[in-house]
Amino acid sequence: MTQTTEPTAVVNEGRPTRRHRIHRAWFVAAVTFVTIIGAAAFRSLPGLLIDPLHQEFGWSRGTIGAAASINLALYGLTAPFAAALMDRFGIRRVVAVALTVIALGSGLTVWMTAPWQLLLCWGLLVGLGSGSMALAFAATVTNRWFTARKGLVTGILTAASASGQLIFLPLLSWIVEEHSWRPAAVTVSLAALAVVPFVWLLLRDHPADVGAKPYGATEFVPKPEPVPGAARRTIGVLFKAVRTGPFWLLAGTFAICGASTNGLIQTHFVPAAHDHGMPITAAASLLAVIGVFDVVGTIASGWFTDRFEPRRLLAVYYALRGISLLFLPMLLAPTVHPPMLFFIVFYGLDWVATVPPTLALCREQYGEDSAIVFGWVLASHQIGAALVAFLGGVARDAFGSYDMVWYVSGALCAVAALMALVIRRRPVMGMRPVAVA
Repeated sequence: MTQTTEPTAVVNEGRPTRRHRIHRAWFVAAVTFVTIIGAAAFRSLPGLLIDPLHQEFGWSRGTIGAAASINLALYGLTAPFAAALMDRFGIRRVVAVALTVIALGSGLTVWMTAPWQLLLCWGLLVGLGSGSMALAFAATVTNRWFTARKGLVTGILTAASASGQLIFLPLLSWIVEEHSWRPAAVTVSLAALAVVPFVWLLLRDHPADVGAKPYGATEFVPKPEPVPGAARRTIGVLFKAVRTGPFWLLAGTFAICGASTNGLIQTHFVPAAHDHGMPITAAASLLAVIGVFDVVGTIASGWFTDRFEPRRLLAVYYALRGISLLFLPMLLAPTVHPPMLFFIVFYGLDWVATVPPTLALCREQYGEDSAIVFGWVLASHQIGAALVAFLGGVARDAFGSYDMVWYVSGALCAVAALMALVIRRRPVMGMRPVAVA
């Protein structure tokens, strides 16, 4: 009997790769995970800055919230262009530059004396840099390096941001409490710079760069030529996507997701808890605990997305999140008690569990353009977050509490649950669909 070559074998320098070796894609995913963790430091700081900046400079919470709002908006609006830039210039270059910009923006804040400088450094520079490190980075790595286990890998990479929050929130809150906010800003800057060598030396743009196939693929995939006109392509994909109903439903649900997480809890939970007499370090520790369970919830959501209908998953996630927010005003107190811990665990499991099913729906509907479309959907996520980051601060200045913000956000989550259920299943015509074997 004539033996045939196994189609799944990878040839490297004339020798077949051993089957038991770990696929290179998992190493790339690991480097991506560490990179996102290092970049997560900047996401841990805004909520810790509101009270110290208000006390030192006398700036209103609305003004400080405006800087966080610009940061969150640019985080989202930069993401789709970053995905196209990665196609044009490669993942390594884009991510290395983005981390450097984050470090520059955070480091310059230590010399600021006026609100416009906060808007420039933390709003503009950190916003642009962080936008290039947004979930479009994870989506691009997943699409290039994985054919199988995409939902699981998406969940793991999404959880990296929560892992970074878990690492940095307690540290940064202690630094702010003991040594003021400036050393905390320097810590963020150094954390971003420390990741750059890992990106440059260990990250690879495409499996073909190392003579490998994407994980789970049966055939070798050649590296595509650089795509010129990144901005033109990004805008073109948007123009095609906005003519489809699923795009608006995905963008609407994800805007509410951002409003109820990054804009609301991440920005305003610490000052809201402090309003009720809770120490800043205790409130920041609760946010870190959210990060612990966020890791579990997001990875589990990725596993569920590989097996269950993503629309129904989204509906369940948003409904449960909305219910939990309605109870939060009754749980805030000077000390941490069991009902608050239950909220933290429950909310943590649901924090970004919406990402894997949302990204799966983008892949289903928009095929090869899905990373860029997801970038635009992520932009809506951050616009929602930006609005609530700003309006939450305005509401606190106007009403003296955050109660109204919690209730409105809970109601919006109920709307998002209904929107998720009406997303149609068939792929949208006019976009490049995913090839089905």
